[in-house]
Amino acid sequence: MKKISFLIVFFISFFFISCEEVVDVDLDTAPPKLVIEAAINWKKGTAGNQQTIKLSTTTGYFENVIPVVSGAVVYIKNIKNQQFNFTEVPKTGRYVCNNFKPEIEGQYTLTVISRGNTYTASETLKSVAPITRMEQNNEGGITGTDIEVRAFYTDPGDEDNFYLFKYTYSNKVTSSYYVSEDKFYQGNEIFSSSDDEDLKTGDNIEITHYGISKQYYNYMTILVSIAGSNVGGPFQSPPATVKGNIINTTDKTNYPLGYFSLSEIDTKQYKIE
Repeated sequence: MKKISFLIVFFISFFFISCEEVVDVDLDTAPPKLVIEAAINWKKGTAGNQQTIKLSTTTGYFENVIPVVSGAVVYIKNIKNQQFNFTEVPKTGRYVCNNFKPEIEGQYTLTVISRGNTYTASETLKSVAPITRMEQNNEGGITGTDIEVRAFYTDPGDEDNFYLFKYTYSNKVTSSYYVSEDKFYQGNEIFSSSDDEDLKTGDNIEITHYGISKQYYNYMTILVSIAGSNVGGPFQSPPATVKGNIINTTDKTNYPLGYFSLSEIDTKQYKIE
């Protein structure tokens, strides 16, 4: 019996010693790509003149710092050939415009010139149906015990509309995103809903609805399916190579990551009761 006990202790000790061995994993490092976060969002009830575009590059998997891109030329033109210049906040990779003029169904072209390459994209600014009311359901989820929050809106019946929904929770670091099209509810009242199973009394939620183009809807559908709904943001570098609408006119093979979008948005704050 003592011999059997000794053997058991020996094998357990051997197992734990083996688990402490360091294993080096070689990861392929691809050349860094430019990441363009160009989301022009016009919040209902505001002038929409202040807008920001961020430039960075991809980096190694284990790196904690995202390299910013400085010294670029960034501007947007509308169909009237009006140019809106974005000026960098020194050494931040954040390019700011204070005189942008948003116009529903307005067509805009983005140009970014950086490190000898020119990047361009064109998009249309889409409207969004306003959030009309909020509703809390304390018997939501599969089990019927989760707290669920719904944000209602009435979809316009005379056009095809596409939506992006963003839910930011006070009890989470990341936000949740998902997309929808009005194919099956055109002209009717409908809602977006929360997806946090851990909501409790006192938690805060920020709900944002974006009006988006069909092309951006298709892009976000792929992105969310790869990354899941809980992602850092649709304008950041995705976990897999998903091409956006921005092209490199200097070298088409060296395409950037990111997307140029223009949306009217509506935002509401809600506190769980």
